[in-house]
Amino acid sequence: MSQMLAFVIIVFILYVGDYVAIRTNAWVPSIFICAVLFLIGYWTFFPTEIVAIAGIPEVVATMLMFLLITNMGTLLSIKELKQQWKTILIALTGILGAIVVLFLAGSLIYDAQTIIVAIPPLVGGIVSSLIMSEGAADAGLTQLSVFAIVIYVMQGFAGYPLTSIMLKREGKQLLKKYHNNELTVVEEAEKEEKEELKLFKNVPEKYNTSYFKFFRLGLVAFLAYLVSTLLEPVVTVDAYVLCLVFGILAKHFGFLETQVMEKANGFGFAMLALLLFILDGLKNATPSMMMEILFILVGCIVLGVIGMYIFSFIIGKILKVSPNLAFAVTLTSLYGFPADYIITMEVVNSLTPKQKERDVLTSHMLPPMLVGGFITVTIVSVILAGVFVTYI
Repeated sequence: MSQMLAFVIIVFILYVGDYVAIRTNAWVPSIFICAVLFLIGYWTFFPTEIVAIAGIPEVVATMLMFLLITNMGTLLSIKELKQQWKTILIALTGILGAIVVLFLAGSLIYDAQTIIVAIPPLVGGIVSSLIMSEGAADAGLTQLSVFAIVIYVMQGFAGYPLTSIMLKREGKQLLKKYHNNELTVVEEAEKEEKEELKLFKNVPEKYNTSYFKFFRLGLVAFLAYLVSTLLEPVVTVDAYVLCLVFGILAKHFGFLETQVMEKANGFGFAMLALLLFILDGLKNATPSMMMEILFILVGCIVLGVIGMYIFSFIIGKILKVSPNLAFAVTLTSLYGFPADYIITMEVVNSLTPKQKERDVLTSHMLPPMLVGGFITVTIVSVILAGVFVTYI
């Protein structure tokens, strides 16, 4: 397959996903449709490395992930993070719920090793799934080694539609409050916009080109990577986590502007490339492999989601956070970034055509979704994997 044919095919799939999401008002998320179509493609005529053939190998996707997560950090102010302590507590409680239900109910159906291997990938990302997969392989548990990868690949099929449903319910309630003057638009963002580049306030705007924006964004991402490597002999801190933190700090101190990647006209292509790389993971889920572990896969995902719902509902009531938002935040552990961003924005855009109302919905729903995703996928799940792998 030629490079351009591969590119045209996979980008067309992304468009089909967008089309379905628009037609269904985000009841069916685009990323869910894309995942289904990619799976069908890999099972039929796709070359195994179709994404790399199209021009997006792993090294490119990794670079874009560093830039995108740093860019996401500019969406979150330090003030907002202090305000998001409830979100962090909800996310942690949701993961606890998945662990409790899987051990209590799951151990009646599956053996303990299956549960141990399932939990970190289920509530986390590719790093935790790789840790558990390698641990199972070293222990001679070939099927569980494959299972650790497949559960990571497939967990979003439960998380995407459920999150969309919860956020649509939450968004409708927020719009009602807004129309009843119970919610106000945060005007502080407009004040920050005028003085956000405090370190470059004397630099004429004409010199703040797209390349200068990318340079500053790349420098912050590099510093995050450098610090993670320097800390490695003492403590392991995921470089992506530091990218988020450094992005927040760079925005706070006036080194980066809000949504710097969008203003550099690079966000759209970067999201396209990263989304394709994530979907590339479906090439590992062959039909025979899926049939072998289907019962275990479905059972673990269902039990984990039930545990998340129960515990998020309880903690939401305690913290006076709506059950819809609490469950949506917890569900971010099933997919993390960028799906949390994509689904949230799809829902916001589907609920209202008015920019003012979209700003209100975004300011109330996007920060907790982003924080929830980073807490669960990039931090907690890796810690869990490091502990659980010792018990295989």
